[in-house]
Amino acid sequence: MSRPITSLFPELEKDLLSLSDVTTGILPSQEIETLTVNGAITAGMPVSPDQIQPASIDLRLGPTAYRVRASFLPGRNSSVNGKIEQLCMHQIDLSRSAVLERGCVYIAPLLEELKLPKDISGRANPKSTTGRLDIFTRLITDYGTEFERVPAGYKGKLYVEIVPRTFSILISQGSKLNQLRFLRGNPTPSDTEHRKLDESETLVYLGDDTRGSPVIDDGLWISVDLKGSADTSIVGYKAKRHTPLVDLSKIDYYDPLEFWDPIFRPREGRIVLHPDDFYILVSKEKVRIPPNYAAAMVAYDPSVGEFRIHYAGFFDPGFGYGSNDIHGTQAVLEVRSHEVPFLIEDGQTVGRLVYERLLAKPKRIYGSDIGSSYQLQGLALSKQFKRMDVTKSLAHVDAV
Repeated sequence: MSRPITSLFPELEKDLLSLSDVTTGILPSQEIETLTVNGAITAGMPVSPDQIQPASIDLRLGPTAYRVRASFLPGRNSSVNGKIEQLCMHQIDLSRSAVLERGCVYIAPLLEELKLPKDISGRANPKSTTGRLDIFTRLITDYGTEFERVPAGYKGKLYVEIVPRTFSILISQGSKLNQLRFLRGNPTPSDTEHRKLDESETLVYLGDDTRGSPVIDDGLWISVDLKGSADTSIVGYKAKRHTPLVDLSKIDYYDPLEFWDPIFRPREGRIVLHPDDFYILVSKEKVRIPPNYAAAMVAYDPSVGEFRIHYAGFFDPGFGYGSNDIHGTQAVLEVRSHEVPFLIEDGQTVGRLVYERLLAKPKRIYGSDIGSSYQLQGLALSKQFKRMDVTKSLAHVDAV
């Protein structure tokens, strides 16, 4: 099935194979644990069990960060430290809590280092909470020519570029902003595999828990929901400017109305995204990731418009699935427009999920049992904010 011409951006059995037949794919949690045991992943502070996710490992900030003049890639002839020496403005001590200012570029060495086998590579992404706070992060390796990529057989240190874009943040050594997946070989997902997976597992449900009709074309396409639910007329949030800083260690702490303006259901079913503003929206589709698959959201695709969605693009095995007892979970969309105001409408296709097979079913599945924060989310801000009181938000808007 190809993407329908009604797209609003036209211009621009549990296993399909027995696991013994799978030779390429993403490493599950138990294989990541093996990497920590055999020395392929090392750290100055021991890797803790809660860092191991169903198909990735959370990476921790080291004791130091550097404010630099500009973002960079080291290139084939330079280490990251070599570039830091050229561009560093000042050094920041993360052994105690420190503020990273919005709009500034920082580089932080991570506690974890790698000695990967020659057939194992890595792919990184911000954690969900990081993306929902509009903290732009990218993994960097020594002599690297790509962000967010670790070449097969890499041996060396890891670094993360950090750019708080909306809120200044308070962090410290051990803070976890990004995550790393490991891959054996070069898996190549196909639309045929996506369709077979939907037939056997059901990848998409609608709001009433009925089975949806997936649009599959280079992955599973999702659309934006600007109608909301019967419970609330709030369909999204726009970040305020000049807010207090956000301490990432505080959970269920901040009043969301100090930081966010609710977006109420538009009468005409459309809103204009303004350049330099940051939005939290949600998908119409409730998506599911079967336990032997992981997925990633394509972060920016110019074919669907001049905006970027989903900084935090990793979807873990079991998201919206549980033990095959959850009828999907909406994808929260972190949205920024590029350069010009951009109109989006209810039901507009805005991005796509690409599913990739794991080498084996992970021992740890996304959900409450491992402390996952967003399994049954609807439209949800990051975990630092209290759940929105709809009555209070309506009273606030009326007062304004």
